[in-house]
Amino acid sequence: MKPRERIATARIPGGTEELQLWRHDGDYTLRLGRLELMSTRVHGSEEQLAELALAARKAPAANVLIGGLGMGFTLARVLALVGPAARVEVAELVPEVIAWNRQLLGECAGHPLRDARVVVHEGDVGARIATAGRAFDVILLDVDNGPEGLVRGANVGLYDRRGLTRVAKALRPGGVFALWSSGPDTHFARRLRDAGFRVTQHDVRARGHKGPRRTIWTGCV
Repeated sequence: MKPRERIATARIPGGTEELQLWRHDGDYTLRLGRLELMSTRVHGSEEQLAELALAARKAPAANVLIGGLGMGFTLARVLALVGPAARVEVAELVPEVIAWNRQLLGECAGHPLRDARVVVHEGDVGARIATAGRAFDVILLDVDNGPEGLVRGANVGLYDRRGLTRVAKALRPGGVFALWSSGPDTHFARRLRDAGFRVTQHDVRARGHKGPRRTIWTGCV
């Protein structure tokens, strides 16, 4: 049996747990402490995050912001669905995650960072949203395991009423906000509505039509 190998680690700015990259039998896994965040083996719901958000937009998306690069699967799916003139910005707080995608993980997702439409912003997606103006047609977030500050405490501000209002103000008319979660949260859906979004909750599977259940919210302005 092939051993599981921890091949890299990273400190999350403002976080308390260590981000770890593991490899086993050709697959990679990202862990936060003992919690598995994502893997190259199971990524169907990350792709559905892109599909559901762009479908809710109802019109071509020229400018897209993705909060959290992860393993690149959401980014790759966005690139497959938007036009050749689109601009897709990725905000990733941890520089090592960007490096891992360029050096190790890129092949698994089809090397999306090599696409000329991609702009990588190394920093906090919340800060990018706060200074955006009405810059984006679609904003997608997958920086925690749901609407709570799991990776670092400061992320709580992304999901409260004030943070969601900032997201709404960063979207153009008809814009869409979408968030991935490991499970449902009725309080978060209510906060989305209070911030002015028309909300739809989508119950999806981690592997397309099977695997653990995940939740994706889309909110339209």
